[in-house]
Amino acid sequence: MTLGHLDIVRRAAQIFSHITVGIGINPEKNTLFTPSERVELVRQCLSGLSNVDVRTFDGLAVEFVRQCNSRILLRGVRSLSDLETEFSMTLTNRVLDEEIESVFLMSAERYSHMSSSLIKQIAGMSRDGVQERLRHFVPEPVIQPLLQRLLPVDHAQPSAAAADSTCGS
Repeated sequence: MTLGHLDIVRRAAQIFSHITVGIGINPEKNTLFTPSERVELVRQCLSGLSNVDVRTFDGLAVEFVRQCNSRILLRGVRSLSDLETEFSMTLTNRVLDEEIESVFLMSAERYSHMSSSLIKQIAGMSRDGVQERLRHFVPEPVIQPLLQRLLPVDHAQPSAAAADSTCGS
């Protein structure tokens, strides 16, 4: 979960009486976390929102929307290229289930550049101040688990000596 995702869900929670965040299970994607780990991280990030729950699903998003007894598929859009992709997906979803309506929320400008691949690159390649850098991209509960997956053990959790050392000493 990125700060962009969090922003979309928070704003949606003010518009809709209930939100179900669906975490899709796609065996073709190589994710860092298991579905249950992803659910737990997202729940931690959304813990202050009483009208939001989190579930995994496999299969089509329109089927998940139906399982949730809803007719609205809410999607966040960051850029024009996202909008093109979402437009095609919406047309396809209408063929699959014409009663499902897609609703889009535009990403806040400060989050429009964020992507999971960019965040993985920052986390995996940064050495100094990586935790502080990640705070600009992901919610606090995600930082340590992300670093534990992407960095060698000695970089994931700074030691007191490393935090207090100075260059050249």
